[in-house]
Amino acid sequence: MTDYSKPEMTNAGLAFSKTAIGIDELGNERKIELVGERALTLYVDKQEIVTLMTMGTHPELLTLGYLKNQGFFESITELKVVQVDWETEAVAVVTNHQTSDFSKQMEQRTVTTGCGQGTVFGRLMDKLNDIQVPELSIKQSVLYDLLNSLKHHNEVYKKAGAVHGCALCTGSHIDFFVEDVGRHNAVDSIAGYMWLNQISGKDKIFYTTGRLTSEMVIKVAQMGIPILLSRSGATQMGLDMAKQSGVTLISRARGKHFMVLNGAENIEFEEYFR
Repeated sequence: MTDYSKPEMTNAGLAFSKTAIGIDELGNERKIELVGERALTLYVDKQEIVTLMTMGTHPELLTLGYLKNQGFFESITELKVVQVDWETEAVAVVTNHQTSDFSKQMEQRTVTTGCGQGTVFGRLMDKLNDIQVPELSIKQSVLYDLLNSLKHHNEVYKKAGAVHGCALCTGSHIDFFVEDVGRHNAVDSIAGYMWLNQISGKDKIFYTTGRLTSEMVIKVAQMGIPILLSRSGATQMGLDMAKQSGVTLISRARGKHFMVLNGAENIEFEEYFR
C-alpha cells in the first residue's frame, strides 16, 4: 500500500441519545431514550458548503465521506485538517492548497429522498457514466450468516428508534457499522472510514436498513462496492442505476427471505435451502 498523509482530525463524536420522560398508554411516567440530532455546518477553506443534520457519533468520518461522495476531492492527501466544534455547530476543513472554489460543483443541487433530506450536487446520472463495479459472488449460506450477524447490531434503533443503520461487510463479517438519523449520513460515514483507511470496496458488501434509492446506488457504486443489500424495498431509478453500474441489488432481505433485483448471476443458490 502506498504511503499517504492522513489529515489532522478532532475526535468529537457525541453520545447517541439522551434520556427523556414520556407518559405511556396507561398514564404512567417512563424514562425513554431519544436520539440526539444536531446541525453541523461544513466549511472548506472558510467556504460554507452545506449543513448536515446528524446524530453526531462520527462527525469527522461523515465530513470526509460527504466530501468524497459529492466529488469535491479525489485524494485524501488534499486535506490538511478536519476540525469539529460543537459549540459553533461547525466543521472546518482546511486543504493543503487553501484556495478551493466549489462554485461550479454547487451550481446544481438535487434534494434526495433520504431520511433527514439529503442533497446531492451535480447531475445524478452523470455520476455513473464512468463507473462499473467489479463482479463479486456470494453464497446463499453466507448471505444468511450475514443477515443473522446484522440482527445483533442496530443498537441505537433498539433503544431509541428514529435512525437508520449501514454496514460495510466482508462475507458474513461486519467490518464497520454506523447508525445516524439519515441513511445518507450513515453511508457517508462509512465512505469516510474507507477513504481515511484506504480500503478498497472490491470484495465488500454494503448493508442498509433504508430504501434502495438512486442516491444509495450512486454512493455505493462510487465506493466500488459490488453488492448492495437492504431489508427494505427499492425504487425504479435505484434499479436502473444498479443495472447501469453493475451493482448486485438485493432487497427485502430479512431472515431467510430476499429478492435479487439485479445481478442474480452473482448469487450462488444452494440446494440445501430449496
